[in-house]
Amino acid sequence: MMNQGMRESRLEVIKQCKSIGEVQQIHAQSITTDVNTLPILNSILSALTSILTSQKPNSDSTCCNSISNYALSLFHSIPNPTTFSFNTLIRIHTLLLSPLRALHLFSSLRRLSLPPDFHTFPFVLKACAQLSSLSLAQSLHSQALKFGLLPHLFSLNSLIRLYSIHHRVHDAHKLFYETSHPDIISYNALIHGLLITRQISLARQLFDQMPVKDEISWGTMIAGYNHLKLCHQAIQLFNQMMDLKIKPGNIALVSVLSACAQLGELEQGSIVHDFIKRNTIRVDSYLATGLVDLYAKCGCVETARDVFESCTDKDVFTWNAMLVGFAIHGEGSMVLEYFSRMIAEGAKPDGVTLLGVLVGCSHAGLVREARKVFYEMESVYGVAREGKHYGCMADMLARAGLIEEAVEMVKGMPSGGDVFAWGGLLGGCRIHGNVEVAKKAAKQVMEIKPEDGGVYSVMANIYAHTEQWDDLVKVRRSLSANKRAKKITGCSLIRLNHDT
Repeated sequence: MMNQGMRESRLEVIKQCKSIGEVQQIHAQSITTDVNTLPILNSILSALTSILTSQKPNSDSTCCNSISNYALSLFHSIPNPTTFSFNTLIRIHTLLLSPLRALHLFSSLRRLSLPPDFHTFPFVLKACAQLSSLSLAQSLHSQALKFGLLPHLFSLNSLIRLYSIHHRVHDAHKLFYETSHPDIISYNALIHGLLITRQISLARQLFDQMPVKDEISWGTMIAGYNHLKLCHQAIQLFNQMMDLKIKPGNIALVSVLSACAQLGELEQGSIVHDFIKRNTIRVDSYLATGLVDLYAKCGCVETARDVFESCTDKDVFTWNAMLVGFAIHGEGSMVLEYFSRMIAEGAKPDGVTLLGVLVGCSHAGLVREARKVFYEMESVYGVAREGKHYGCMADMLARAGLIEEAVEMVKGMPSGGDVFAWGGLLGGCRIHGNVEVAKKAAKQVMEIKPEDGGVYSVMANIYAHTEQWDDLVKVRRSLSANKRAKKITGCSLIRLNHDT
C-alpha cells in the first residue's frame, strides 16, 4: 500500500513543475513506483493546465497534438473520471486551440450522465467562441439554463463575451442586466461588444458607470477609440489613466502609440516610450511593433530602426512595421536588405510584407527587383496576390513608362482588374500623357467605383496637359452631373504653441 507521505510529497512536487517535460518525468516516476493513483493523475492534468495558461503553447500543430495526446492518455488512465477530470481536460484543449476535441469531451461527459458544474460551461463556451458558432452557443446557453448554472457569474460572463463576439449585443446586454452583481469581467465583456459594433457612446457610458476599473477596462476603451479612428479621445483617456496612477497594460500602451502614430503626435508618443523605459516594461514584439510604427510614421526612421534592432522576439508584424517604415520614406535598398534578413531569420512573410516591399521598390524606382518579388509571391513565399499588390505594380510600371506591360498585367488579373490596379495604371498615364490608355483605365475605375471623384480630376489634368480643351470641359460636366461622385479634399495640419 502506498505511503501517505510519499503521495503528498509527489503531489507537492507536481504543483511546482514549470514545464511539460518536468510533468512527464514525475509521471514516469509515479508509474515505476506504483503511485499512479487518481489524485496523482488529476494533479498532473491540473499541472498541465497551469503550465499552458502561463506559457503560450507552441503554435506548431505537431507540438499541440503531442500535448493533446499525452493529456488524453492520462485521462484514459483514470478508471472513473469525474466532472473535475473532464473540466480539466476540456480546458487543456481550449488552451491548445483544439475546440472540436474540447466539445467532443463535453459530449462524452453528457453521455456518461455526469452533471456539468459551474466550471464546465465557461470552458465549453470558450471552445465554442474559438469555433465562432453562434448556434452552438445558443444550444449551450439552453443547457446551462436547464442545469441551473446560468446565474453563476462564470457562465454568464462567458455568454456575454460570446454574444458580444457575434455582434449579438442586445442578447449580451440583456444577460448583463439579469446579473444581480456584475463584476469587472461582465463590464469589460459588454464594453468590448459595444465597441466592436461601433456603439462608442454606450460603451463610454458603461465604462464611466463602472464602480471599479482594471487595466483591461481602460485598455479596451482606449483600443476602441483608436480602432474607430477617434485618436484624440484615445490619447485623452490614456492621459486620464496616467493621472490616476493606473499602470497601463500592453493593450493600452500599443493603442495609444497607434493613435499617436496616426496623428503624428511624436511628442506624446515619446512620453509613452519614456514611461515604458522608466518602468522597465519588457518591449515584446507587440510593443515593439507599436513603437516602430510610431517613429516611422513620424519620420524618425533611425529611432524606429533602433527599437526594431533591440527587440529580441520579432514577429511578422514587427518586420512589417519596419519594412513599411522604410518604404514610405523611399528607402528601397533598406527594404530589400531587411526583407532578405527577414527570410534568412525564418520569419514567414504575409501580404502586408510583400506590399511593403513593392511600395519600397516603387518609391525607389527598383522595377527589376519589384518585378522579381511580385512574380515569386505565390511560388516562393506562398502569398496570394491581392488587388493592392497588382495596383502597386501597375502604378510603378506605368510611372516607369512601361504602360503596355502594366496593361497586360492588369488584364491578366483573375478579376480582370480592380480599382487599385486600374487606378495605379491611371496615375502612370498622367505622368506620361498617354491619353488613350488613361481613358480605358478611367472608364474601368468609374464602373467599379462611381463615387470616386478623383478619377475625374486626373482625367481633367491629363486633358489640360495635352491641351484637349473640349474633352476637359466634358469631363468637368460629367463630374457635375454625377451626384454620387465625391471630391477628395486635401488638407494639412500644423502645430503652433502645442495647439493644432
